[in-house]
Amino acid sequence: MTQAPKQNRTQEQVRADLAAEREQLAAAVEHLRGSLGEAANITSKLKARLPLAAVGAASTGFLLAGGIGATMRYFARRGREGREEARVGRWSIRRR
Repeated sequence: MTQAPKQNRTQEQVRADLAAEREQLAAAVEHLRGSLGEAANITSKLKARLPLAAVGAASTGFLLAGGIGATMRYFARRGREGREEARVGRWSIRRR
C-alpha cells in the first residue's frame, strides 16, 4: 500500500489512518498486557514446582543450620578438651 504525500490527503484519509493506528495500538497494548500478566504470575509457576521448592528450601535450611552448629561445636570442644593420655572404651583420661 503506497501512501500519498501528506499534503494531498483528504480528511477522510487522515481519519481512516488514525483509526487504523488506534486499532493497531489497542492490539499491541492487549498483547503487552497479556505478556506481562504471564510473566508476573509467579504463583502459578511456583505451584507447578511446589514439592521441589519445598524440598530445596528445607534441605538448604537444614544444611545451613547443621553446618553452622557442627562447626561451632567442633571449635568449642577443641578449646575445652585437653590432651588425651589414655582411652578405655568410651572413657578417656585427659591432661589439662
